[in-house]
Amino acid sequence: MSIISIDRIALQVKATDKLDAIRKAGALLVNSGCVLPEYVEGMLTRERSMSTNMGNGVAIPHGVYENRDHILKTGISVLQLAEGVQWDEEGMVYLVIGIAATADEHVGVLANLADVIDDETKLSELLKTTHPEMIVNYLDAPQAP
Repeated sequence: MSIISIDRIALQVKATDKLDAIRKAGALLVNSGCVLPEYVEGMLTRERSMSTNMGNGVAIPHGVYENRDHILKTGISVLQLAEGVQWDEEGMVYLVIGIAATADEHVGVLANLADVIDDETKLSELLKTTHPEMIVNYLDAPQAP
């Protein structure tokens, strides 16, 4: 099974601030059985110590090392923010990619995400799409045999 799936994607969501956005991205991971609720607190802790804003309107929040026992299975959530939120001094974020990883399974998805962030046309499509399948198609990494 893929580590990114439609049940972990929420489109055109509103968030009051970055902490609300992280909680919502974390809830997608909790509700799909990837992590325990405590993992979301780890995501918030991580954000308080260092911003996960990657630039170009994308942030990648994830837990801290101490939360690895709260990960049940590797998964990635995607939260598309309709109006964006002020993330940090670097600016607004419109796409939040929540990560919970037990090993390195997420590296392929991150590589695909890096390619999309660098392609203004693809990034614009992800920020505006109303089809979660498009996000899966752009970010899903081929699974190792």
